[in-house]
Amino acid sequence: MKVLSTIQDPTFTPREYSRLDRFFLQYIKDERDLPFIYLTLRITFILIPLSVLLFMPFVTGWMWWTVAAVHFYVSNFVFKGPFGLMLHCTSHRQFFKSEYDGMNNYLPWVLAPFFGHTPETYYSHHIGMHHPENNLEDDDSSTMTFQRDSFRSFLAYFGRFFVVGVRNLLNYLRRKNRPKLATRALKGEIVFGIVCVALCFVSWPAVVLVFLLPLVIYRLIAMVGNWTQHSFVDFEDPGNAYKNSITCINVKYNKKCWNDGYHISHHIRPAMHWTEHPTFFQKTIDKYAQNQAVIFDGLDFLQIFFLLMRGRYDVLARHMVNVNGAFASDEEAIALLRRRTQRIPLQTTVLLQPEIATPMAA
Repeated sequence: MKVLSTIQDPTFTPREYSRLDRFFLQYIKDERDLPFIYLTLRITFILIPLSVLLFMPFVTGWMWWTVAAVHFYVSNFVFKGPFGLMLHCTSHRQFFKSEYDGMNNYLPWVLAPFFGHTPETYYSHHIGMHHPENNLEDDDSSTMTFQRDSFRSFLAYFGRFFVVGVRNLLNYLRRKNRPKLATRALKGEIVFGIVCVALCFVSWPAVVLVFLLPLVIYRLIAMVGNWTQHSFVDFEDPGNAYKNSITCINVKYNKKCWNDGYHISHHIRPAMHWTEHPTFFQKTIDKYAQNQAVIFDGLDFLQIFFLLMRGRYDVLARHMVNVNGAFASDEEAIALLRRRTQRIPLQTTVLLQPEIATPMAA
C-alpha cells in the first residue's frame, strides 16, 4: 500500500485572460469551465467535418477508408473521454448563462450523437436515476447484485443494460413521477433513430461509423466505468458513498477527463465543480480513513477494471492509499477488496433499507 502523496490532479489557478477568452467568458456561467469552450470548438471543427465527409458522394474507395480511419481515431482516442466527462460536468452544472440557455442544447443535441449519446438519455439516467438512487436496488445501473470481479457477471450486466436499459429507465422515471425526464429521454431516442434511418438513404456505412458504432462503444465504456466506480460495495452499508464508490488520484485520466477519478466526493457533493475535488478530498481525508474508503494512487478506472477481471488483488492493494493507518497490512486491504466485490443479494439490500424494513417488521 501507499502513503498519501502530493496531489497532482488539476485545480483552478487564476490567470490573465486573452481577448478571445474574455469574449467567451461573457456567455458561460463559470470561468473555470473555459476549457470546455475550447474542447467544444475543437470537436466542432475537427470531428464534425470528418463525419460530413463520410457522407459525401465524391469520397469513395481508399479515400473513404482513410477518412474513416482518421475519424475513428479522433473520435475514440482523442475526444471521447474528454467530451463524455464534459457532458457529465455540464449535466450537473449549467454551462451557459440562463440568458443564453438555448446554447446549453448544443452539447447534448448536436455534439453528443457523434459520440454515441442519444440526446437527453444521459442526463435523464445520470441525474434522474443514478444519483438519486446512489447505486442501490432501484438504480437500474446498480452493480450490487453482480459478482464484481467476474467477467461473466460484467457481460450479463452490460447485456442487460444494452438491451433493456432505456426501457427500464423510462419505466423508472414514470414510476418515480418524473414524467418530464422520461419524455426528454424518449424524445432523444426517437429523434436519434429517425435521423439515423434518414441518413441511411445517403450512406448506411457512414451512419454505422459515425453514429451506431460510437453508440455501442460509448455504452460499453459507460458500463465499464460505472462497474469499476461501484465495484467495491460494503454490503452492510451500501448507501454510504465512502463505501460504495472509489477514488483515483494522481492519474493522467484526471487531467484529461476533468477529475472524474474523484467518484466518492462526486457522490457526496454531485454539484461540486470539477476543479474543487482534489482540495475537498484533502480536507475530508479523515472521513475516508474512518470508512476504509478505497483510494487508488496511479491507477485509473480502466486499469482497475482489467486488474479486477484478472483477480490481481495484489496489484490493486499495492496502489491503495493507506490513510491514517486504516489498514494494518496489504493482506487486510486485499480481504476488504474481496469482501466488497461479493454479490449482494437483493433480499439483503432490501432489509438494509429502514424505510422498507420497518413495515416488514410490523
